[in-house]
Amino acid sequence: MSFTQDCNRIFSKVINDYHLTDNIDTPINNPYKRDTIENRLYLKCWIDTVQWHFEDIIRDPHIDPVEALQLKRRIDNSNQDRTDLVEQIDSYFRQKYSDVTPLPDARINTESPAWAIDRLSILALKIYHMHEQVERTDVDEAHRKKCKGKLNVLLEQQADLSLAIDQLLEDIEAGRKYMKVYRQMKMYNDPSTNPIFYKK
Repeated sequence: MSFTQDCNRIFSKVINDYHLTDNIDTPINNPYKRDTIENRLYLKCWIDTVQWHFEDIIRDPHIDPVEALQLKRRIDNSNQDRTDLVEQIDSYFRQKYSDVTPLPDARINTESPAWAIDRLSILALKIYHMHEQVERTDVDEAHRKKCKGKLNVLLEQQADLSLAIDQLLEDIEAGRKYMKVYRQMKMYNDPSTNPIFYKK
């Protein structure tokens, strides 16, 4: 099984686990041991899945403003957790390939493996929810047909991205590409860099 096959299997499990209750306050029940990459992948997709539903709720035009503000704070925290998880996953790859000496003509990639995996997790969510639209019985055939076309594109994109990630990992392992990770500089979460905080 390739790395992304494992990713897609875990992401599918996460999304199905979440939808057993379909509740943003459901406690996570991560089945993988704490120090494994599978644990980090499960947690990453759980954060994405809960945030997907945060984003649905906050777009309700009738949402109570106080509730909306509370939810916005949860979304901000979720975004920070998501970024932290991406960096943890990249740390796993840096450690895994720490003994690899890049070839003299090795090239850098446009993004790190973990940020590509982040996109793969979001794609799994898009596929799940687009499939829901295809299966709806309260809409006309035109809606289902339109969503089926979108679902096919998403599935193709998932296959292409999975292949690209696996090829990137092969290239890093062979020294043809090298990793360079830039920590995310989230200025709005930092009281020392967000002017709303430091100008008060």
